[in-house]
Amino acid sequence: MDDLLAVVERDLADCTAERLSDDWKFGIAYNAALQLATAALHASGYRPARGQSHHIRAIESLAFTLGLGAATVNQLDAFRAKRHAHVYDRAGAVSAGEAQEMIELAHKLDQDVRAWLKRTYPKLFPA
Repeated sequence: MDDLLAVVERDLADCTAERLSDDWKFGIAYNAALQLATAALHASGYRPARGQSHHIRAIESLAFTLGLGAATVNQLDAFRAKRHAHVYDRAGAVSAGEAQEMIELAHKLDQDVRAWLKRTYPKLFPA
């Protein structure tokens, strides 16, 4: 758990670096959110298999682990698709506003996951 949350902390710090493109700010913030979803799964006793749509499964699991509403899960899934486009298909696919939205969503998810861990699995919560 400590290692996953350390990746999240790094990514949340790095995603606001000024010299990065909006594409990469978005991608780094998305990675933080994905690691948070994975941390919630791990805490719940599950390990998502790599490949086989593990990003989708980790994101969708937030409805069951944290009880997140459909709007938030759907927004994160839409950002997953957006991330795929900027990583694999074309540069400049992400606007500054979208990058900021993803950064804000990742920070909110970080607060939610940490509060959930502390409340639900206090032994796993970092000191």
